[in-house]
Amino acid sequence: MNISTAEAPALLHAWAIPPREYDRQEQRRGRRHAYTRLDPARTALVVVDMVPFFNGPYERGITPQIEALAGALRQASGLVAWVLPGSGRPTAVREEFYGPEVAELFRTSGGSGPLAGRLWPQFTVDEDRDLLVEKEAASAFFPGLCPLPDLLAERGIDTVLVCGVATDVCVAGSARDAFTLGLRMIVVADGTAAGSDEVHNATLRTLYRSFGDVRPTTEILDLIREGR
Repeated sequence: MNISTAEAPALLHAWAIPPREYDRQEQRRGRRHAYTRLDPARTALVVVDMVPFFNGPYERGITPQIEALAGALRQASGLVAWVLPGSGRPTAVREEFYGPEVAELFRTSGGSGPLAGRLWPQFTVDEDRDLLVEKEAASAFFPGLCPLPDLLAERGIDTVLVCGVATDVCVAGSARDAFTLGLRMIVVADGTAAGSDEVHNATLRTLYRSFGDVRPTTEILDLIREGR
């Protein structure tokens, strides 16, 4: 979080789901992937916390995949939702847990000013069509702490493609809650970033096993094209 975007190289996680997990799901449901089709018009790309505060090499590595998915889904009449860290006051528990200085650091991590201007500058944002919201919790789907669930429900969204940072924190929290709320959930394997391959892959394994699907960008782009 301390290197500038100009200094940080772009890296991609060497992501993988263990073969035994694929085997387990194939035995359970007769196929590797839970969701073999999607309706782009009822699908949202949910981009979590892609702001300059999170500016390490793995964050830089996922920006092209997110941009490609956003463009393809818009063209297919889908929805792109940019979710940023909110700036509400930390709770007493957060201040006790993090300490006042770090709690304040996280509180201001989303920046200030218009939401679109707080995102990484590499992204194309269609402010007439995209959603831009803040969240006051790790999860973008925690009821009462982010408007996203209600906004998606109003638009008839039944499938979410979750990407952003960090895989093991806000992405995982959002993915779990999206599944709990009854949404078909797919994590973009090469569109999320963590501090290491080990942490990234451990999180993907848990999400694939218990909460939704895990697919790379190329496969999700194919699903979008096939669903048009």
